[in-house]
Amino acid sequence: MVATKTNERPGTRAVARHIRVSASKARAVLDLIRGESYGRASEILEFSERSVSDVVSKCLDSAVANAEHNDGISAEELYVSACYADEGPTLKRWRPRARGRATRINKRTCHITIIVSRYSDAELTAMRERAESRGRTGASEQAAESRRQRVEKSRAAEAEAEAAEAAEAAEEAGVEAGSETVDVAEEVAEEALIEDAEVVEEEVAEVAEEAVEEPEDEAADEDGSTESPKEQG
Repeated sequence: MVATKTNERPGTRAVARHIRVSASKARAVLDLIRGESYGRASEILEFSERSVSDVVSKCLDSAVANAEHNDGISAEELYVSACYADEGPTLKRWRPRARGRATRINKRTCHITIIVSRYSDAELTAMRERAESRGRTGASEQAAESRRQRVEKSRAAEAEAEAAEAAEAAEEAGVEAGSETVDVAEEVAEEALIEDAEVVEEEVAEVAEEAVEEPEDEAADEDGSTESPKEQG
């Protein structure tokens, strides 16, 4: 029998890399959901007290979303066919100790991989019959519906954020356009004032020239009209 390699296992996968937790702690949680349906695995992770359960739950949702989007498989028909945690790079840190010594602290990381596959037709039929006999929907259907609601809420929040950013950008553009209009109006007003001042200066210069010419003419008239009587005789 030929063993299947880890990276050649069938199904749809999702990988969470460089998780700040040791591989041994992640494996303790992955062992709980291996072979379980999507709904049952989601319930186990939701009520698990380990902190890595949140990361594993997000990775599981990502794998299910990949199966729906890429392979066209409904979330209600999926189960966790394989899940494992590989060791990642170790961060080296130091802790001071007595007598000037130091001891090393190893901060472990891991890479979590979850593979989901579709149930066979016979298994799906048996699961639906059991759900109908109990008179309630299956855990996978509830988990899929809750995930869809979360996705819709997140998309609505993203749409609202984009709309708010667009409104702010439009307001900023309007303010900039208004400031540019004010600047242009001020420049036009300044140019008009300069032109008016030049015209006024020219008029004042002309008036001054006329005022200078008029006294000379009057002085000439006075010289011609004030002759002595002897000269007239």
